[in-house]
Amino acid sequence: MNDKRTGGPEDPTGPSYEPDDLDDDGREQYGEDVLEKAIRFSIAAVLLIAAVVAAVFWLRRPQEETIVEKVTPLEAPAPQARPEAAVPSVSFTDITNEAGIDFVHNNGATGEKLLPETMGGGVAFFDYDLDGDADLLFVNSNWWPEDIRAGKSPTTSRLYRNDGGRFTDVTRGCGLDIPLYGMGAAVGDYDGDGLPDVFLTTVGQNRLFRNLGEGRFRDVTASVKVGGDPKGWSSGATWLDADQDGDLDLFVCNYIRWSRELDVEVGYSLTGIGRAYGPPMNFEGTFPELYLNNGDGTFNNVSEESGVQVRNISTNAPASKSLAVCPVDFDKDGRIDLVVANDTVPNLLLRNLGGGKFEEVGAEMGIAFDSYGNARGAMGIDSGFILDQSSVAVAIGNFANEMSALYVTDEVSGMFLDEAIAHGIGPATRQSLTFGLFFFDYDLDGWLDLLQVNGHLEDEIQAVQPSQHYEQPAQLFWNAGASGGGYKAVTPAESGEDIFRPLVGRGSAYADIDSDGDLDVVFTQVGGPPRLLRNEQNTKHHWLQVRCSDPGSRNPHGIGAEVRLYSGNEMQHRRVLRTRSYLSQSEAVAAFGLGSTSAVDSLVVNWPDGRKQVIAKPAVDRIHTIESE
Repeated sequence: MNDKRTGGPEDPTGPSYEPDDLDDDGREQYGEDVLEKAIRFSIAAVLLIAAVVAAVFWLRRPQEETIVEKVTPLEAPAPQARPEAAVPSVSFTDITNEAGIDFVHNNGATGEKLLPETMGGGVAFFDYDLDGDADLLFVNSNWWPEDIRAGKSPTTSRLYRNDGGRFTDVTRGCGLDIPLYGMGAAVGDYDGDGLPDVFLTTVGQNRLFRNLGEGRFRDVTASVKVGGDPKGWSSGATWLDADQDGDLDLFVCNYIRWSRELDVEVGYSLTGIGRAYGPPMNFEGTFPELYLNNGDGTFNNVSEESGVQVRNISTNAPASKSLAVCPVDFDKDGRIDLVVANDTVPNLLLRNLGGGKFEEVGAEMGIAFDSYGNARGAMGIDSGFILDQSSVAVAIGNFANEMSALYVTDEVSGMFLDEAIAHGIGPATRQSLTFGLFFFDYDLDGWLDLLQVNGHLEDEIQAVQPSQHYEQPAQLFWNAGASGGGYKAVTPAESGEDIFRPLVGRGSAYADIDSDGDLDVVFTQVGGPPRLLRNEQNTKHHWLQVRCSDPGSRNPHGIGAEVRLYSGNEMQHRRVLRTRSYLSQSEAVAAFGLGSTSAVDSLVVNWPDGRKQVIAKPAVDRIHTIESE
């Protein structure tokens, strides 16, 4: 049966109404009832919904009772009471012209803004003629090949002989006067003949010059096989006995994979300026290299098997963009480790395992990143014992708006902690773009101070960043030492105007050029003249310097030797190394300031091969040459 009101197979649309369903008034009896019921139901539903909403609103209303939060109160630590320490008055005088230095760095720039043009400028203090004083080598770059073919004269590095504090240019005919696009220098006696040899890093093939004596050098790169990639870009380098076999090996930092074509393709620019020198983020990284000395005048490239070539764990690409290296025995096991300063990628800490093998522990030991886990634009680097004689400190100069790092080893864990802020260096260095930096005791009070040389990459940077300048003043920090006051920024009122005159700083080094006991400094600047500054300290502080001589060994200048000075309850600790700062080398002397101490109990020399030598009661205010027994 098919009911027309309920629908069925014949009427799939549902109920339908015929005329016989209507009453006498023509109204639909069934539809009216339904309508009235629907209206009553709707009203009831609306009231019910309103009641529910009201109830929910009531239940969720803000509670008026006070909620007691269980929060541990925080209190700022009480500042440590520290005695006020006055920065000493020690002036530095610019004697560049007076001393006969007329070198001007040539970066080859003609307006293309190629990255190597803003990165060079190494310098080395070393006694090339063995007459007892520190001579000067300025590493030069060159015009690009296209410009030389167009008629420009090539330029070379310059060697100056120290004649009692005045310098004579002896470059012509010395063998170092070879045109190349130079970056930095590393000085070391690789053949053990007593004469310091010179390794130059370049954009292109690196060069090793053997010191023949009598002021002559010979390019031996091809025969000793340390030239590296002819298309590479090398930066910092150091000589060290990596495998502890008695002779000096060579570690070379390589920066980025670069060519003129790649640089143009990257096309770095600044708004409102156009083409500009830029950071290395858009260039691939490279591997550093380690060459082990075979003892016969040749080297073996062991870079891959030695563990110094670190790869990105995600991409397997080279993890380094290295600019500088610092030799340091951070774990005090007697083997020299290497801290590598990387630009915009994590720094490396290559722990020496012995036998020419290394392992990378930078992240594990806390030196790879800043305190927030970020990689910085690291440039120059140095290490020393700045607080006591047990905690190793590593200082690294970084890019603008990145404070310089001061990593200090924790006595318990052995890890590095960045204490730049705690020791007064951090905020003062944030705006600077720092290249060269090193520790040295400029006032001879027995505590290592810090000097850093600054300068921007881009000559028009102020147009887009008003707080930045191309030329920037150097910064000198005095170590307050026993007062516990950390480092204090030195002002022109305390050290004169000359050392703080702005420059486009790059390399830096120190030496006692006039043998008066205090340390003088040199700065280089890219595309400009260097600055030689004589230390004029008149504090009446005593001093002592140590030169190591081991003529019976293949490391006759004792590179890597540890020297300790004992006086009463005090001990100072130095290591004989040349590689410091950025692309540069300082004098291979262990220099000690003694303050008012007029007598020393003993000197202890721990030679690189493990021998120990004690010198009792050495005289103060003189240079000691300690020959191995």
